[in-house]
Amino acid sequence: MTATDDVEPATAATPTGIDLLDGLATTRAIRRYRSEPIPDDDLATILFSATRAPTGSNRQGFRFLVLRDGHRAVEAKALLGETFRRGWNEKRSTDGYTEGSGADDDSPKARMARAMQHFVDHFESTPVVILACVRARHDGILDGASVYPACQNILLAARALGYGGVLTGWHRLVEDELRALLAIPDEFRLAATIPLGRPEGRHGPVRRRPMGELVFDDVWDGEAAWAVDPPGTRFTQAGPPR
Repeated sequence: MTATDDVEPATAATPTGIDLLDGLATTRAIRRYRSEPIPDDDLATILFSATRAPTGSNRQGFRFLVLRDGHRAVEAKALLGETFRRGWNEKRSTDGYTEGSGADDDSPKARMARAMQHFVDHFESTPVVILACVRARHDGILDGASVYPACQNILLAARALGYGGVLTGWHRLVEDELRALLAIPDEFRLAATIPLGRPEGRHGPVRRRPMGELVFDDVWDGEAAWAVDPPGTRFTQAGPPR
């Protein structure tokens, strides 16, 4: 889960029909959603974009299980909400979210903690939760190459339509229970849980590390003089050192 992405103040809804490169540069992790549902047409557009993603040998070994307000979906959301709260409680303690700068209510760390707490406390009311599954053929990394591009397409398509979401993995704590509840076949792995909804806050621009810290040329740590961030790029101080 990303660090400090959905902490901007609330504004008007994001316009639709954004430029692709702008969407790539401004799609942040969104964890606070309005209660309004996602209309079928918009949801179909988002999932159509997912099905256009490349996969190994073009097998399209991914499947997407959409949880909205059906009986089993409500049960699955409750199960996920419980385990997400458990996962966040552990992460908050392990990563020291209440220590250091976290004691300052205006710090990115404290704002992130509030966003995460809201996310897990209201998980059951998330308008749409997508379980991204992939047919198990290789190890986790190779299988992931055939589903995670589709997951990113979901987030980008949601961004284009004024929605937001976040790629998560705490479903692993209750994967067996989800399999039994939702009749997920044994040959499919649960690769990600993607909550979606209309943001209470807003999208980008995001804060990330400078390209010069992340991109090398010719050899490890080789300076990529051409890797220059566009004017107006905002940077973060979060994350591990280079």
